[in-house]
Amino acid sequence: MKQAEYCIILSLDAVGARDFKFLSEQPNIKKLLVDASYSTEVLSVYPSITYPAHTSIVTGQYPNVHGIVNNTKLQPRMEKPDWFWKRRAVKKNTLYEEAEKNGIRTAALLWPVTGGARISYNLPEILPNRPWQNQISVSMLNGTIPFELELNRRFGSMRKGVSQPQLDNFVHASMLYTIKTYHPQLMLVHMTDVDTNRHLYGVDSKQANEALMRHDRRIGELIALLQEEGIYEKTALFILGDHSQKDAEWVLYPNYWLREKGLIQVKDDRIKSFQAYAHNCDGSCYIYAAKGLGREEKKRIVQAVQELKECYPWAIKRIYSRREAAQMGADGGCACMLEAEEGWYFLDEMDVLTAKAEVGCGIPHMMKGVHGYHPDLPDYQTIFIASGCGIQKRVQIGRMSLVDEGPTIAALLGLSLGETAGRVLDILDAGESLC
Repeated sequence: MKQAEYCIILSLDAVGARDFKFLSEQPNIKKLLVDASYSTEVLSVYPSITYPAHTSIVTGQYPNVHGIVNNTKLQPRMEKPDWFWKRRAVKKNTLYEEAEKNGIRTAALLWPVTGGARISYNLPEILPNRPWQNQISVSMLNGTIPFELELNRRFGSMRKGVSQPQLDNFVHASMLYTIKTYHPQLMLVHMTDVDTNRHLYGVDSKQANEALMRHDRRIGELIALLQEEGIYEKTALFILGDHSQKDAEWVLYPNYWLREKGLIQVKDDRIKSFQAYAHNCDGSCYIYAAKGLGREEKKRIVQAVQELKECYPWAIKRIYSRREAAQMGADGGCACMLEAEEGWYFLDEMDVLTAKAEVGCGIPHMMKGVHGYHPDLPDYQTIFIASGCGIQKRVQIGRMSLVDEGPTIAALLGLSLGETAGRVLDILDAGESLC
């Protein structure tokens, strides 16, 4: 099997199959697609949110196996729960660390769940979440300090917190500089321009389309740099999404309902104790039971959730049992799981039961576009584009899953992730030489 000397994985957060036609008309992606192999039928994982999805990409496993079952941790008593920022939370082998073990130099820019990971040049996605923390300290403690300082010195002025497009402009400049200066053999890059604008303005908004066009320009500049460096013919380029998004108009707050049913106890606007707690994944929501409950208490939780669905059938599409959630790859440690109807999503606060999804209204976490729904929904799949060294030309892959991506890229690099839930896609060049 022909092996790539260099491999770049560019994750475009929230870019879905619905965007493929628009992207294929943009100049740089249009040119790339002439010889690329691709799929517009890529199933995300459940829940279809960023951190579980990206961890599935690099492990070839579903969330209940690799351990990243949500973006945020279950911390009911914290006003702002921690995200799964750190590699130590991942229970399975990863593509980047398998590469490092085999002498392949790696780099990662804002790739989720890589804090403290074994990566040669690592700028992890991590934010301060304690009063005594700041962005510099948490980044330095979890990444490659000299590398991070250098990127911040050269390009830090481009950023404006997590605002877009400034953040992706910073990531893009850092990516080009890292390739030119350090020549990593495996590079993982996470860009959130489209995701941010869809959350704020909606799926088919002008702002989201402008973000897609910015991605095309960034890809053009990446390809131009690879050509200037004389390594384009030696490089395999993967452009992929992690999930799609859907427009939303209303929010349901299950914890308000659970509190009213006496299953959550509050003092001074903070949770004092609970028997059941709802932990949202946008378009889906885990219901967790406190440890040590008896059978009757658990029945009470199930009854309360069923009553919620009966009262709001237009908001809740389905209740999945613990076993059904685990079969879909979600957290089997939950009591049950809710799936929202289109146009609805869930949040954790408990001051009201429902609210209009109006961004800028002063209510926390309001969004006009969301994800987290079941990956099999119509018009909700994402994309996978593979091009360059070691990749067959013009293969239309058809239906596939995020868990197929890691095993395929590993095989291209002469690596193995071991036993995975995914398969090696039939797009690799059968030749035996390096490009």
